[in-house]
Amino acid sequence: MKIGILTIGNELMNGRIADTNSSFIAREINAAGWQIEAMMSVGDDEEAIKSRLHYLLKLVDAVICTGGLGPTADDITTAAIARAFGLPLVMDENVLAHLKNIFTSFNLRWTENNAKQALFPEGAEVIPNPVGTAAGFALPVKDKLVFVIPGVPSETARMVPSGVIGLLRRYFPGQAQHTAKQTIKTFGLSEAAVDERLADFDFQSVGVSVGFYPVFPENHVVLIARATGQEQAKKNIAKATQEVSARLGDCIFAYGEKSLEETVAQILQEEKLTLAVAESCTGGLLANRLTDVPGSSAYFERGVVAYANQAKIDLLGVPVEILGRHGAVSEETARAMAEGVRRMAKTDIGLSTTGLAGPDGGTKEKPVGTVYIAVTDGRQTICRHHAFRWDRRRNKLISSEAALVMLKNFLEDKNK
Repeated sequence: MKIGILTIGNELMNGRIADTNSSFIAREINAAGWQIEAMMSVGDDEEAIKSRLHYLLKLVDAVICTGGLGPTADDITTAAIARAFGLPLVMDENVLAHLKNIFTSFNLRWTENNAKQALFPEGAEVIPNPVGTAAGFALPVKDKLVFVIPGVPSETARMVPSGVIGLLRRYFPGQAQHTAKQTIKTFGLSEAAVDERLADFDFQSVGVSVGFYPVFPENHVVLIARATGQEQAKKNIAKATQEVSARLGDCIFAYGEKSLEETVAQILQEEKLTLAVAESCTGGLLANRLTDVPGSSAYFERGVVAYANQAKIDLLGVPVEILGRHGAVSEETARAMAEGVRRMAKTDIGLSTTGLAGPDGGTKEKPVGTVYIAVTDGRQTICRHHAFRWDRRRNKLISSEAALVMLKNFLEDKNK
């Protein structure tokens, strides 16, 4: 079965907000075993809504529309869709009573324009909204189905799985395939390099589709298997995952939806290790990412942003001689920073970053993007040099990513 998405709203067409609903709906529909054939966006214009809807219905079996269900004058979606099929609008007394009850419960003043949200095309089936005032609806049109739900992303996120998916299964029984999905997250290879490594494997031969999704500075490989049975879908995804892992193993840091910082956090917690970080070029970004994980106080002791040379001396005990001889951006300084923060914090692990984020400050010997990252456990200290080529913000982000990957690998090597 093929499905189309039509997002509606002037705010989408003038760029005031981004269309996140289409990507969310597409993920949910694909996970349920159906296919998205087309996506379109249109402003709050009745003729445009009608023409785009009729166009999509020529291509697909069902269209999911979002937006334009509020009480104001520019919320015209329900009326436009009713007129698109020559249907009258009918007041749903149950929805109207529910609306008035919401206003009473929250001590809000009722105005008659809110009743507009209880009007539906004749023959439509109401889709309840568990988190907002505007209910959605499903409208059968011959052998096709039109869904209309609110455009507020938090409401879309509740109503698609709780309402739309179930109605699709009811109206089109037996048309959904069983699916299995795997996300494989990598760092250190470009999107093109990832594709090149996987080029010799025929994913279609095992019933799997593959997608490449750059999420700077990471590259994600998403595998989706579709089969007539769930067990077969799982077997297909396992085979494809095995093949991808064999080709990208050295660059994979996580499977599924787990982030890099969550992966590092899990290792630290399982091994009951504590960590302190010393940052220069990343300016606290590394500590921020580590403490974004709930429960990080169990392993994260402190983060020191030692930007100036004097701060490196005063806060981390970096010897003046090292700074004078090698400079702040050097392997020697990175090692001293990691060892110093670990020593002062009395933690198991010390991690440091120092470099040139840009856009100024580079030299021929040390151009912008030069970064040194060091990690130590008191017995050994490892340092890596990187030559990044991005703007300031992205140089900081990729440096924090490289530091977390280096920490992950260091911790895993300790357990071998």
